[in-house]
Amino acid sequence: MTTLNRSTLPDDVRTNGATPNPWWANAVVYQIYPRSFQDSNGDGIGDLKGIASRLDYIADLGVDVIWLSPVYQSPQDDNGYDISDYQAIDPLFGTMEDMDELLEQAHARGIKVIMDLVVNHTSDEHAWFQESRDPNSDKADWYWWRPAREGKKPGEPGAEPNQWGSYFGGSAWQYDEQRGEYFLHQYSKKQPDLNWENPAVRKAVYDMMNWWMDRGIDGFRMDVITQISKVVDANGRLPGEPGSTIDDYPAGEEGYSSPYPFCSDGPRIDEFLKEMRREVFEKRGGYMNVGEAPGVDAVRNEFITDPANKELDMLFLFDHVGIDQGDSKWDIVKFDVRHLREQLKAQQEAVHDRGWASLFTCNHDQPRVVTRWGDDTSEEMRARSAKAFGMLIHLHRGTPYIYQGEELGMTGAHFTKLDQYRDLESINAYRQRVETAKVQSAESMMEALALFGRDNARTPMQWDGSKYAGFMAADAKGEPWLSVNPNHVEINAAAQFDDPDSVYTFYKKLVNMRHNSALVAAGEWELVDDDDERVYAFTRTLERTDGEGGQPERMLVVLNLSGKHAVLPASVTRLLERREHGVREEDIVLSTIDAIHSAKALSGGELSAWEGIVVQL
Repeated sequence: MTTLNRSTLPDDVRTNGATPNPWWANAVVYQIYPRSFQDSNGDGIGDLKGIASRLDYIADLGVDVIWLSPVYQSPQDDNGYDISDYQAIDPLFGTMEDMDELLEQAHARGIKVIMDLVVNHTSDEHAWFQESRDPNSDKADWYWWRPAREGKKPGEPGAEPNQWGSYFGGSAWQYDEQRGEYFLHQYSKKQPDLNWENPAVRKAVYDMMNWWMDRGIDGFRMDVITQISKVVDANGRLPGEPGSTIDDYPAGEEGYSSPYPFCSDGPRIDEFLKEMRREVFEKRGGYMNVGEAPGVDAVRNEFITDPANKELDMLFLFDHVGIDQGDSKWDIVKFDVRHLREQLKAQQEAVHDRGWASLFTCNHDQPRVVTRWGDDTSEEMRARSAKAFGMLIHLHRGTPYIYQGEELGMTGAHFTKLDQYRDLESINAYRQRVETAKVQSAESMMEALALFGRDNARTPMQWDGSKYAGFMAADAKGEPWLSVNPNHVEINAAAQFDDPDSVYTFYKKLVNMRHNSALVAAGEWELVDDDDERVYAFTRTLERTDGEGGQPERMLVVLNLSGKHAVLPASVTRLLERREHGVREEDIVLSTIDAIHSAKALSGGELSAWEGIVVQL
């Protein structure tokens, strides 16, 4: 199966260092959060048939790949990221036949499908875990089991093997009465961590992955994959365990230390990823694998995504989406363009010679960027800031990811009460920080949830202005699992589909540029100004490697990422002054306002609020 809507990057254009260039080097990925995308049966939860019914919309947008958040069988403690059977579809989303039909219909449109894969942990209802609860089982060592501390009563505070806390609140250890021991869970207590030190665990995972690849999917996005390797001492003890030779860090304000430094980008991660590639992917073609990478910095990204090292094609790094958070995720720090530029610069420069970057601001775990860093207080500013952040991400070097509704400029939920949230992380964090540890006021925590809570990205897709935004029938007896954003009346796909000035149309242009411009897809990236508090500017340059010479292609991207007018930095002005005829309307490749306005803005040296411009140099 070949993707139909992209030109092929010629071999004289360098991408990630592989030869020939990988098919995904000028592709665009669209993430679907199935429970919020399209409900086909009126039960309030999106499903596979609903996704299939919207494939023409996805094809019109022009993307090459859809990434499905988990649709496997699950108790849904963490909305499907707690998997109880990797080789079954949860009835909430449909059947395996529905999945096969979706694959067939997507492939017929030239769209590839990758599935979310969660193998750092399973559900506690998975058969593997249930067997592991028996210490005499052959799966007894498939999870991280530990006895209570000597002299402490099992199950009571202080008896845990070490003082690690879960990222979702409370202890990272849960006592199991049946086994008489604790198991480790970095996330929910219903998400026990798999023990990847055990070769049998790894083989079972690879067998399952091969089963899906044989069924016809095109690859995986692997959830928190860089947390599968843990730091242990020579005797296999975790930091802080009794007898361990590795000290834990001190407990924080909530009374726990964090497993993060010891469970992210651990000592065997390269070994495990190489083994996975060898056992699942090396014998195949046309696939794509991307890993969510907690704890991985830009330099490590270069190594892991270098094709010579045979690990992963791409990684999701998170330094740039943590710039507005303090010591805790729930500490609000004011958005600063300089901090964003610093992080994206590090990511771009690390893969200058080899490796590849994933480009994103939004996903199912990250709030809507137009509310987080943009401006959704008026329709004009919402549309402009949505376009500006789209331009920022899509004009960098790497593979862009669009999260459902981002192409419409969907906003945060603006919830004001805790009972409006459904996200386990948000609810647990409120209870832990406000009610148990008492380290944050209810008012500031609600403010943080409104900005960072994951449900901001999970409200139903806004297809039209009807009662439930077209996510489900307006006369359905039930209601959506999560409230529809009231602004769907104004912000929806139907209103934007044929509007030449809409955010949707702007995103179609960005996708088309990625497909048909080798300069956009793979040109070198260079920062123009590194200190301006409002303007983010960079160039893209493409020099062919065929030895025929000629002038390189070059473009300038300049963005005012603020709601105020901004003066062009001197470095940008100097670049533009080299042009013999100044900046003309026909030189403007793309603008968040219009070409006439942007040509005048560059000539006058001042950008309007959220004005972004691509100009050919």
